[in-house]
Formats: sequence, structure tokens, C-alpha cells
Amino acid sequence: MPARTTQTTQTAQAHESSPIVGSTAVPGAVAVAGALVAACHPLPAAAVTLFAAALTAAAGHGPAGTAVTVGAVAAGQLSVGWCNDRADLRRDLAAGRRDKPLVAGTASAVAVTWAAGLALLICVPLSLACGLLAGSVHLLGVAAAWAYNLRLKRTAASWLPYALAFGLLPAFVTLGLPGTSWPPPWLTAAAALLGAGAHFANVLPDIEDDLATGVVGLPQRLGARASAAAAGLLVLGSTATLVVGPPGPVTAYGRLLLVMTTAALLLAARRPTGRLPFLTTMAVAGADVILLVVELRP
Repeated sequence: MPARTTQTTQTAQAHESSPIVGSTAVPGAVAVAGALVAACHPLPAAAVTLFAAALTAAAGHGPAGTAVTVGAVAAGQLSVGWCNDRADLRRDLAAGRRDKPLVAGTASAVAVTWAAGLALLICVPLSLACGLLAGSVHLLGVAAAWAYNLRLKRTAASWLPYALAFGLLPAFVTLGLPGTSWPPPWLTAAAALLGAGAHFANVLPDIEDDLATGVVGLPQRLGARASAAAAGLLVLGSTATLVVGPPGPVTAYGRLLLVMTTAALLLAARRPTGRLPFLTTMAVAGADVILLVVELRP
């Protein structure tokens, strides 16, 4: 509708030019920091960073190497989260997403733009400090995530940046070790499958709003039920790869993890349009990390 479109455009321009919208007083530094934290997609950012921390420690990095590697991942995740909220501002306004700090007016577009750029600027030297090859691999994954935010989320290839970014994360960790060794193929495959599954699960609650605002990625094209099924199968495939991929017999924990993952995903599939599938994916990823720590200990 033209009137609504004009109103949305005017509101977006106000959000983009105003330092803080929705308050007559300039909030304190704590309020601004809290709004920026909320705008960075804190749950996924924290989950990926913790995953990297566990993987780094299990691979045998020392304290200094672990700190630099985890710092690079954290900076990259922050840049991706802030880039996502900034890129989605107009669509979030049109959808009335008051849960978003930029829409609610607790954070400004200018602040989020600067935060994303600064985090990306910090990510580059931290990544390269882990080694030229390792750093380049990580920066490729971060670039894939930015490409998703800026363009690919609206295409049938929306799953690809997730699979690429997650799949490259183990390589960033192992290539930072002496000898620059690539991770085993089963680990790369498991991480890529988990990333693709996380994409499908993460999109589920927003499919209707996405379609209404022109975001037509692969999950939106498939619909909620098919996407929920795809998320479950991909995450289950990731767990199965972690369980059966390493040499040697399958452990008792691995068998239990497969059973629990299957049960949890079947339960989540009963509510395909809520947050449960995504939260289930995060829980499964945490259980997978425990298995990785056990299997990769030097």
C-alpha cells in the first residue's frame, strides 16, 4: 500500500539520521551499550564464540593462542550481528519488530553502523595474528556472513553462507596450530551441516514477516514445515557425522547423543513456527561440543 510504504520510508530515514529515536533525553552510556548488545544477536554470537573457545582449547592451543582465536571469532560475530540488524532496518520497521533496538529507538542506525565497522576492523588483525592462512580462512567465513546479510539472504542460496562460515571455523582453529594442518573432513562436514541447520531453524519464526518484506531465501520458499524438517535433518546429520566420523568405535556418549538429538528434534518439529527449533539446535550444538572436546583432546 503506497501510504504505508511512504510512512515506513519516512520512519526509516528518521531512524537512520537520528542519534537516538524514541526518547527526549540522551540515554547514558550503560543504556547505549545495552542496546548495542541487544542489536548484535547476542545468543547466536555467544554460542558460536563458545563453540570456538571449546574447539580451540580441545585442539591444543595455549592460553595466548586461545585468547587471540576466540577474540577474532567474537569480533567477527559482533560485526555480523550488527550488520544484520542495520541491513534489516527498513524491513523490521515495515514488520513492526519492536523487539529490535533499532526499531524501538533504543539504538541508532549510526551507532550500529559504526559498531559493525569497528568490530570488523578489529577482527582483521586478530584473525591474521593466528597465521596468514588461518586468518584468511576466518575472514572468508566472516565475509560469507556479511554477504548473507547484504544480499544472499534474499536468494535460494541463503543456506550457503551459513554452511561455509560454520564449515571453515574448525579450519581456522587447526590452521592456527604449528604445522598448519587442516581439520579432518568429518569435522568440516559436521560443522557445515550444523550451520545450514541453524539457518533453517533461525528463520522459522520470521518466515511470514520475511515474505511480506521481500526476503525470499530457501526456507521462505520451502515454507515453515518443510524448513523445520530440513533443519532437523541437517542437525541430526551433523551429530551423526560427529559420532561416526572419527576413527575407532562409537562411544556410549555418542550413541546417547544420537538418541537424544533425534528425540529433541522430533519434539521441536511439533512447533515449527516458534523459537523452539532454534533453541533445540543450540542445545544440540552444545552437546556436540562436549563430544568434540572429548574426541579432539591431544
